Amino acid sequence: MNYIECWIKFNLAVREIFMTKKISVIAIIPARGGSKGIPGKNTKIISGKPLIAHTILEAGKVSLIDRIIVNTDDDSIARVAKEYGAEVFKRPAKLAGDLTLDLEVFEHHLKSLKDSGELPDIVVDLRATAPLRKANRIEQGIKLLIETGRTKADSVRAVSKTMKHPFKMWTIKGKFISPFLPQEFTRMKEPYNAARQLLPEVYQNNGCANAFWPETVLVKKSMTGEKILGFVMDDWESVNIDTPLDFIIAEKLMEIHK
Repeated sequence: MNYIECWIKFNLAVREIFMTKKISVIAIIPARGGSKGIPGKNTKIISGKPLIAHTILEAGKVSLIDRIIVNTDDDSIARVAKEYGAEVFKRPAKLAGDLTLDLEVFEHHLKSLKDSGELPDIVVDLRATAPLRKANRIEQGIKLLIETGRTKADSVRAVSKTMKHPFKMWTIKGKFISPFLPQEFTRMKEPYNAARQLLPEVYQNNGCANAFWPETVLVKKSMTGEKILGFVMDDWESVNIDTPLDFIIAEKLMEIHK
């Protein structure tokens, strides 16, 4: 074997090692106990299981995920999480208020993981309030972030088409309503009277699957960073439970899409 052949073989071997290097992924499911809209929401039974259990079980089907951790302040949520195979990280009460930001919760959790030498390559933020989201969607987001790479993307978010178009929204001033978005922004005369098909497509974050590199939170102090990847999910699988009506809708959809 000559020098050139040896060099090629060496480079192929190095590339194979690099390409097959296991990327560590931790799924964090934030779930506080103080829900006001639906008391005890995260452990309320839906389709035969506690709400949070559906997210834990789907995350468990994703081979790319190494650990599933429920971040909570609530003992009942912690018990259910352990029952369904997740680890539990107890957050302090000061990080479980109605106005607590996601960034505060994740920064606290990731600093703890870093201090213990357990910081992963990728963190997946999974909301317990999205029980219709399946394992393939979680995997889709993780793969998209990995394939794009650290230098080209800070995070990835699942989105779905907005149910209410912002061009058709209003604000109230006294007895009168006026467009929420000014004409200078929409560049349309009376977009609220226009056919929906004529309006630009708009997407909303559906809370089903967000993933990011730890430095996005720890260094950039953001849940997203500036370069945000996105992938689109269907309406039925994007339902997020915030109200009693959402709960009823989600349960019916879960019966249909078993």
